[in-house]
Formats: sequence, C-alpha cells, structure tokens
Amino acid sequence: MSTQEQSAGATTGEVHSPDVVVVGAGTAGCYAAATVAREGYDAVVLERKTEDEAGHIACGDALKGASDFPDSIPKSQLEPAITNTEVDHGRFEIPQEDTVLEIPVPGELAVVDRFEYGKRVIEGAENAGATLEYNTVVQNVIQAADGQVTGVEAMRAGEPHTYEADVVIDAAGSLSVLQDQVDFGESTFDTNVDYTHFCSAYREIVTVDEPVEWSDALVFKPTERAAGYLWYFPRTETEINAGLGFQMTEEPMQLVDDLKRDLENRAEFAGAEVDDKLGAALPTRRPYDSAVHPGYMAVGDAAGHVNPTTGGGIAGAAYAGKYAAEAAIEGLETGDLSEDTFWSYNERVMDHFGARYAALDVYNILSTAVDVDDLMGLLASMPGDKLAEALYAGSTDFGTKLKLEALLKSRGHWGTIWNLYQTKRCADDLLAHYEAYPDHPGALEHWQRRRDELMDQVYETTGAEPKY
Repeated sequence: MSTQEQSAGATTGEVHSPDVVVVGAGTAGCYAAATVAREGYDAVVLERKTEDEAGHIACGDALKGASDFPDSIPKSQLEPAITNTEVDHGRFEIPQEDTVLEIPVPGELAVVDRFEYGKRVIEGAENAGATLEYNTVVQNVIQAADGQVTGVEAMRAGEPHTYEADVVIDAAGSLSVLQDQVDFGESTFDTNVDYTHFCSAYREIVTVDEPVEWSDALVFKPTERAAGYLWYFPRTETEINAGLGFQMTEEPMQLVDDLKRDLENRAEFAGAEVDDKLGAALPTRRPYDSAVHPGYMAVGDAAGHVNPTTGGGIAGAAYAGKYAAEAAIEGLETGDLSEDTFWSYNERVMDHFGARYAALDVYNILSTAVDVDDLMGLLASMPGDKLAEALYAGSTDFGTKLKLEALLKSRGHWGTIWNLYQTKRCADDLLAHYEAYPDHPGALEHWQRRRDELMDQVYETTGAEPKY
C-alpha cells in the first residue's frame, strides 16, 4: 500500500496546519524551528519523548565551536549547560604501544551536560516562538499525488493528530523512520543508506571521588579489534562521560560489559558511581548527497551530518537546522516548495562542513581494512599537530618533514605509511570534488558519477570493501 493510500485511509483525529512541522527536538530540529519562528512563521516541533525526558540523548558531550553557533538560539541560552571549558586537546591512549599521544584541538572546545543542553535548546526554540508537542510519535508521512510531502500523521497520548504543513523537516535522528515512508522516486534525495554506515554506542555518566589527571583532555582509546573505540570525556574533574562504540560493519560488541571491564581496570574509577546510562546509533558516513525533496528536508543525524572520525555532530546539526529553515522560509515566501528552492540548503551544508566530512570518511573506510595494531603503532609515531589537521581540517599535509619523521620512527610500519599517504591523496581528490558540488539538482547525477569513480580509487587504495 502506498504512503498516499495509507494516509487517505487513516483516522486523522485533530488536524493542525502549521507552516512548518519539525520532527524531533534535538539540536537540528530546535535550531530549524527557532529560525522559522523568528521570521514570524508557525513552527511546530513533534517530540516522541515526554516533556520530562525530552533532550535526554546519548552523546559524548563534547562541543566544538560553541562561540560560532547560529544566533537563532543565543549562546547565552546554552552557557549554563557548558560544564568544562578547560579541555583543549585529545589524549589517545595506545596500549599496544604502551604510549599516550597528545593531539591539540584547534578552536573553542568544551564539554557539556547533554541533558541540560537538550533542555536549553528546546527552551530556546520555544522562546523564539516555536510550539513543542511532546509524547507525539509520527506514524505516517503524507504525500500528494505529485510526490510532494504535505504533512505527517501522529499519535499523541493515544490520540491521532494530523499536521498539514507546507514543509516537513526531518530531524528524527539516525536511520530516521520517516525516510522509510516517503516515496523519493521523483527526487534526488539520497536513499543510498544502510545500517552499516552507522555506529552503535553506549555511554554512562560516572562520578569519581578524586579529580582525574586528564580533566583538560578528551580521552580516546582503541578496543582490542578494529572499528571499536572507547572514550572518556570529563564534564568536570570528577564527572566523566564514559562510552564505547563499534562500527556496524563489525561483529557486535558487548557494549555494557566491555565498558565495565575497562572501567574496572582503570585506577581512577575505583569506587565510581554510575549516574546515567544510555545507548544510541550515530552516523559514521559521508553526508547525504542530497537531503531535499519537494516539501521535505532532512537535517542533523537524519542526513549524516556528523564528523565520521570523531562522532562530533552538535555544531553541524545546529547549522544544518538553520540552513534548512532558511530554505523553507524562501519556499514559504515564494510558494515554491520544490527541490530547486531547497537546493541552497544542500549547497550550504557541503560548503560549510559536508565536503570536509566526506573527505574524512575516507580515513574511516581505511580503518576497516588495516590491522589495528599496525595502525596504532603508526599513529604513536606521528606528530600530534599533523593528526589534528587530519581530524579537524579534512586532510593533512604529508610533506617531506612528516614523511621523514614517520620513516625514522616507524621502521616496522612503512607499508602502512605508504598506504596512508596514498589514501591521503584520494581524500584530497575527493575533497576537491565535493568543493565543486553542483548548484542545481539536474547536475547531481553527473557529479555523483565522478564521485563514485573517486570512491573506486579509495577502495582500491585501501583494500576496503565498498561502503556505498
């Protein structure tokens, strides 16, 4: 049965007619709703959680670039949720090499209380004039005969509600169920999405008696196998976000047990108390090629707007929400809700962070194909500032000095060095191609063909199985 037929036969219940309906009250959804509402349009945010639980999201709690967030929700609204502004570098613990690698992180960095932050962005959207409706689960997406999305159907507290809107913004998170219900056959919206493009993660908020010595760092540690990692992010000197995740291309890990085992082996966590537990999935893939469809846009995790090497997604989600909202406003003002109108949203995402994230995905692909011990040994010998450039700028300059340093210190890893150098060249080529992202939907297919040729070079160079 088609989406249109399902909608036609459903019980509509109470009918609402906002200008824009946003599904999901996370960062991207709240910034989108706030941006729309500040321009005087009616924005409604549908949140499946109760009002008490809304904003409670599994996250690493690290926040980069808070001073440069969109002003649709003022930074002053978020400041009470920022708990640690002393963090300024990453600390990579490499037990295979019995070493610790310190990597500087450029720009403003902080750790937040994610639940408090979630409440604050919701409050910010409400202050801007958006309406929040809690305990509301979207069940169907409504489409017109020509394929344009015209609203959603939901259940709130056991009662059916229909939201007829000019624009639907999908901020429903990783593997959004809304995308299973929309017929994208006549649009460019990216449907090349698979569960293997995501990471499964689990985190606990742990309180210790004595301050940890690394309270100014974000701590990362590889697991015993590839594509798995642990993190320890200090909210304060004694309150730590401790988590573990694995790429869904791998055999499942026992997340809770594996994290518990590592905590038990760390002296600083002796006698620690666990205050909160939560799991989630997050994208570790390139951003969607296109996140627009007539009457519909996807933002944040629902469009792959996450740095695939670090999992950082808060800042990108905020800007994605703003850019999508501004495209929606243009559509509302002109009456044209087509892909062409919304296309500027795709362009702005790619220009701001999407191209960089797509290039970084190349290194994520490499990590699935190399021996973890060999990779950790190589990383232990590389200059931290160059790794910082790779993680946060999208590529790195493997110049003569770096190659000489790596060769001198990594005699047993020369094959991996050459592989990494060749992979870097592939990432540079891909980044350049993304920087030439098309300016209209009609050019996307041609752009994708060349991108896929570049990706074939990535797979050949790294030896990884095709990801997309």
